Amino acid sequence: MTSRVTAVSRSATHTFSKTPLESIRLLAGLGVEGDAHAGVTVKHRSRVARDPSQPNLRQVHLVHAELHDELREAGFAVRAGDMGENVTTRGVDLLALPTGTLLHLGETAVVEVTGLRNPCVQLDGFQHGLMKAVLDRDEEGNLVRKAGVMGIVVAGGEIRPGDPIRVEPPAGPHSSPAGMSGSDAWSRSPTSPTRGRLCRLPAVACSRSPTSPCQGLPTRGPVTPR
Repeated sequence: MTSRVTAVSRSATHTFSKTPLESIRLLAGLGVEGDAHAGVTVKHRSRVARDPSQPNLRQVHLVHAELHDELREAGFAVRAGDMGENVTTRGVDLLALPTGTLLHLGETAVVEVTGLRNPCVQLDGFQHGLMKAVLDRDEEGNLVRKAGVMGIVVAGGEIRPGDPIRVEPPAGPHSSPAGMSGSDAWSRSPTSPTRGRLCRLPAVACSRSPTSPCQGLPTRGPVTPR
């Protein structure tokens, strides 16, 4: 199967869902042009409340269309953009991508994966039971988060449904896939003391501060509603 973009979405305000469009433009270092979550520093309101100077490592949210298929089979009415994603993909195992993976979208746009999306109670506000549906346990009992991945824009460009996706793994030695258990993630920074090692702090404890040893990426442990 050819890996491709199936939908692109944007919202100028902090709505839970985003509106599917014919195309969106990614801006290097910022995110999606015209989207409420675009910017150099954090834009998610819960993180702005804690420290508005934190770097924004959640500029772009990507969700695999295969998750939508799974949710529809379970009885949920979920379409592209409904879960707040900017880019809906098909044919890419997003949850298995190591942190630092580059996703080439269309002709010029490139997004670097920074970690897993941490499901929150807003999902239940959209449809009852949806948060539980995007959480699971693996054979070892580790929490599996299935709500897609977050990333930053390293090269801008326009993307639209049907555009191809090329996956470029991190150069040199890198960690196991960030989504192997659905909850493990590693720091992006090559100088981080935890690079290549599991970050085991509770998900809510990581701040994504440049000085945090885990850079705030999703971690092994229970999801704490925010």
